[in-house]
Amino acid sequence: MATANTDRDWNSKYETGDTPWDSGLPSRELFRILEEQAVTSGRALELGCGTGTNAIALTERGFEVTAVDCSPLALNAARQKSACAGINVEWIEADVQNFGEGMKPFDLVFDRGCYHCCRRVDLSGYLKTLRNVTQVGSRVLILAGNANEQSEYGPPRVTEAELRNELSGLFDIQQIREFRFQDPGGVEGPLGWSTLLFRAEAG
Repeated sequence: MATANTDRDWNSKYETGDTPWDSGLPSRELFRILEEQAVTSGRALELGCGTGTNAIALTERGFEVTAVDCSPLALNAARQKSACAGINVEWIEADVQNFGEGMKPFDLVFDRGCYHCCRRVDLSGYLKTLRNVTQVGSRVLILAGNANEQSEYGPPRVTEAELRNELSGLFDIQQIREFRFQDPGGVEGPLGWSTLLFRAEAG
């Protein structure tokens, strides 16, 4: 397992099957945003890809995809899924809070549930990764837990003010909207934030 400063043992979660976030469904919010923004191709990076559902779906839609996660068990499952589908994704085992230095920047970066965990242990490292992997014109879509959720279950939660304060340094915030994650079987899941960022400045 890649050495990473994390808020839990992700590999053991996959080992025991305690993965409520792994719906097995491509993110409808991701593809809604791509349709609205008329983004149909380019180099894409998924941070915290898990078992690869979204990375594979992006590849099927014409993107050249790199996907990173710290859990070897999750990546093994992702590689098996992509091989069965005949899909080519570059899978990388690494810490998303210390990643991307020297890499060619991506047009699109997607994060379904990584930021809201990383911010609790190494926000500066996560933001440095975003700086490393983007350039002027890059888009970043972050899906995070929403502090307005009233139920007790779901991912770590963030307020809109925290999102704006933590993510606006290098990026223009194009959109923050509420949405619901999907749980396995397509069941409506916990409330989330969909935050679309655009990098307008170098540096």
